[in-house]
Amino acid sequence: MELNLIDDQGKATAKVSASDATFGREFNEALVHQLVTSYLANGRSGTRAQKDRGEVRHSTKKPFRQKGTGRARAGMTSSPLWRGGGRIFPNRPDENFSQKVNRKMYRAGVCAILSQLAREDRLVVIDSFTLSSPKTKLLVQKLKGMGFDDVLIITDAIDDNLRLSSRNLHYVSVASVNDADPVTLIRHEKVVVTKSAIAKIEEMLA
Repeated sequence: MELNLIDDQGKATAKVSASDATFGREFNEALVHQLVTSYLANGRSGTRAQKDRGEVRHSTKKPFRQKGTGRARAGMTSSPLWRGGGRIFPNRPDENFSQKVNRKMYRAGVCAILSQLAREDRLVVIDSFTLSSPKTKLLVQKLKGMGFDDVLIITDAIDDNLRLSSRNLHYVSVASVNDADPVTLIRHEKVVVTKSAIAKIEEMLA
């Protein structure tokens, strides 16, 4: 598998050899869907809470007499069948949304995403991506010169200047090889990977 190597103007100047096992896999839609769904679910926290029929504020007085009204019998207004009553199976703050994904499945799913990005020319390689000072204006000018609007930058080690310059831009994400998650990979229009990060990605996903 060969990936495009670009310069600071965003023009392809050469080709970089990459592992077919990492960047040349077929796209498995079901696996990628499961991977993204589980990643988002594992990030959820059980912060919502509902009340059951014993916790809602209500009166224990019988709403109406048992017989003769033609209505269904009722003992108290906290019944889940009544408006304002408690829930039958209420959500609790300690609710667990986590989903288990095997390590082999996770690696295969990330490789499928990277391979699809490479086929769609959304993944490019650059020698290095650094800034002389931590200024957002410099990063915006550099990305504009390269022709990128919505981009994820993956490096082997995050430079402080690059991290500080990008944190105020919602359309730019910077991540190290270990922090590149499936959701961020598919969210951005372009993915720029440094040359040294390619080797680390292949080693990590081997």
